[in-house]
Amino acid sequence: MALQYDEIVRGSLAKQVADLIRAAILEGRLQVDERLPTEEELAKRFGISRPTVREALKVLAAQNLIRSRRGPAGGTFVTRPDLDAAARTITDAATLLVGMGRFEIDEIVAARGQTEALCCRLAARNRTDEDLDAMAQELLLQQDETLSDEDFCASDVRFHRAVVQATGNGPLQFIMHAMIESFIPITNMLIYRHHERRRTIGAHQRIRMAIAERDEDTAAALMQHHVEGMRAVLDQALAHRRLEKPGGETI
Repeated sequence: MALQYDEIVRGSLAKQVADLIRAAILEGRLQVDERLPTEEELAKRFGISRPTVREALKVLAAQNLIRSRRGPAGGTFVTRPDLDAAARTITDAATLLVGMGRFEIDEIVAARGQTEALCCRLAARNRTDEDLDAMAQELLLQQDETLSDEDFCASDVRFHRAVVQATGNGPLQFIMHAMIESFIPITNMLIYRHHERRRTIGAHQRIRMAIAERDEDTAAALMQHHVEGMRAVLDQALAHRRLEKPGGETI
C-alpha cells in the first residue's frame, strides 16, 4: 500500500491521517476496492492511537471514499466515488453560498446564460427521443393553470435538467448539477410571485423545438435570451421585497 507513514506531525492527527489516505486515493496510489490495513495496523504504522485512526476513517467514510464490510472477507475498502453524492455536495455548498449572499444575482444570471447556452448546443447535437419526451412532459405540466407556483418552479428545474441530460456529456452534467439544482431554485424563490408563466412556457417550447431540429445556434441563443430575460423580473421582485416591512406588510 502506497501510504507515507512518516508524515504525521503534531496537530490534528485524525485530519492528517484522513488527508494522507485521501491523497493516496485521489492520486491513484490506492485503487478502487483495495483493502486498507486494519485499525490496529494503521495505528502502529502511523504511531497513533486506534481511536484517532477510527476518527480519520469516519471522515473518509463521510466523504464516500471508503466503505466497511463485515465478515471473514471484511475490512475497510476504497470505494468508487458516487457521482450523485459528489454532485449533491457541490449543490449544498452552492446553495449555502448563494443564501449567504456570496454571489450576486447578475453573476448567477451571467453564469446560467453562458453555461446553459453551451448545454443547448450539445443537446441539439446529441439529444435522443427520450430527452425530447422528458422536456415535452414538463411543458405539458407547465400549461396546467391549476399548478401551484412551487410545482411550476419544480417543473422549471426539471426542464432545464432535461436539457443538460440531453448533452450526453458526463463532466458537463456533473458541473451543471449545482447550476441547475441550486441557482434556479434560488432565483425562482425570489420571483415566483412575479413569474410570467406564459413567457417561460413559450421560451421552453422554442428551446425544445430548436433542440429537436438540431439547430445548435438557435437553441443556444434562445436559452441565453430566456435566462437573461429573467433580469427584469428579478429586479421587480427585489424592488418589491425592499418595499416590504419586516412583518411582510407592503408599504
